[in-house]
Amino acid sequence: MFESVLNLVDSTINAVNGMLWGSVLIYVLVAAGVLFTLRLGFIQLRMFGHGTKLVLQGREKTNGISSFQVFCTSMAARVGTGNMAGVAVAITVGGAGAVFWMWLIALLGMATAFIESTLAQVYKVKDSDGQYRGGPAYYMEQGLGKRWMGSLFSILLIIAFGFAFNAAQANTMTDALNNAFGLDKTMVGLVIVAVAAYIISGGLKKVAKASELIVPVMAVAYLAIALVVLVMNLEQVPAALAYIVKSAFGWEEAAGGAMGAMMAGIARGLFSNEAGMGSAANIAASASPNPNHPASQGFVQMIGVFVDTIVICSATAAIILLSGVLDAPGEQKGIGLLQLALTNEVGGWAAYFVAFAIILFCFSSIIANYSYAESNILFLSKSKKVLYTFRALVLAMVMAGSVASLQLVWNFADVSMGLMALVNIAAIVMLSKVAFAVIKDYELQLKAGKVPTFDAAHFPELNGLDEKIWKGKPSAGVLAKEEEESVAVPEV
Repeated sequence: MFESVLNLVDSTINAVNGMLWGSVLIYVLVAAGVLFTLRLGFIQLRMFGHGTKLVLQGREKTNGISSFQVFCTSMAARVGTGNMAGVAVAITVGGAGAVFWMWLIALLGMATAFIESTLAQVYKVKDSDGQYRGGPAYYMEQGLGKRWMGSLFSILLIIAFGFAFNAAQANTMTDALNNAFGLDKTMVGLVIVAVAAYIISGGLKKVAKASELIVPVMAVAYLAIALVVLVMNLEQVPAALAYIVKSAFGWEEAAGGAMGAMMAGIARGLFSNEAGMGSAANIAASASPNPNHPASQGFVQMIGVFVDTIVICSATAAIILLSGVLDAPGEQKGIGLLQLALTNEVGGWAAYFVAFAIILFCFSSIIANYSYAESNILFLSKSKKVLYTFRALVLAMVMAGSVASLQLVWNFADVSMGLMALVNIAAIVMLSKVAFAVIKDYELQLKAGKVPTFDAAHFPELNGLDEKIWKGKPSAGVLAKEEEESVAVPEV
């Protein structure tokens, strides 16, 4: 009886996932990306250099969380096994053309990430410990006056990021170490829990500091080995690029065909970079000391999407496509395909390198996912007891994931994440007028040769701003003027 109920639940969850990730979310997130790209005048292309500059300049010393630490924390959550195993699966299912569609969805997602992260800064608050908090739940309450909507988003995020994804990441780590070195899963799980407990006990600040150390190391190490493979096969690069484009449009016989390549690439890209999900916006609000302007964090998170998909996912694709493993018969898929590709190129030690990369990618995701969930726990309740109980439950899920396969939990997390994205997209579309005005204000100041500074006095129509953060007296506002003219974004 119990087994039949479990099978029914599993099949229902799989059906919902198929609908969400197979059609609804793809259309909604792509439409949002197109809308924001057009309304912002292709800002991800026009001001890519400016965004990169803000990321590199964000390493200022601070008692709070620096802009660079925020960038690293969001990258810690974005970059995971999906950037390795997920890309391999996309290529296996959709062919090389899937890579092209991953690139395209990332370019559109950069605009969506810009909008949600800017709104997170606009509507952030300061908690009792002096830490900035924000994200979709906060701009749903502060900007839309819909606390119920923010509460729903918080619950969905806590289920997905706080519990299920962390269990799955721990499971991937213990599997990798068990397969590569024969280490006992229980012992590995206890070590993961102990280190994670030490970091998350310090809250957002300690998570951000750990991410600042881990993310650059894991990114540079992984990109370095991809560069080695690229140099070893330099003469094949033009042909590989041509093959990607031809496969994307069905001009080349390939697995999945044009439609299969498109669906696999778009789904993998959306799942990898999280643009529109509302997850990265939670940490984007935490940068301190105050960014001079909310749009600055929009630029930072825009670059985060680029690095995740265009850089790191492309590195995985390059390793697989240039190694020739797709031409050889075999049953390898996912992470096994990547390991085979690296082994063919650089030797047997590649299996250990992949295990090392998985450890860094997964552990950094665990602590970053926790940081997202923490802000949403505190949105629902300010009680320290609730927070400490939540931390204990997170660690318990990490331990459970270390020693058991939790596929049902992972599938349920996908449903939670999909619904979370739909709620967030609805909110940022409703608040898009605010975001467009704030970003326009930033660009006008930049064009005038000023260091953009947000003055709430120019936005009297904005409700829900925390007066302790954004001070100013009402005057003629930018939003009011937009009733008479559309937001024409100036060229910079």
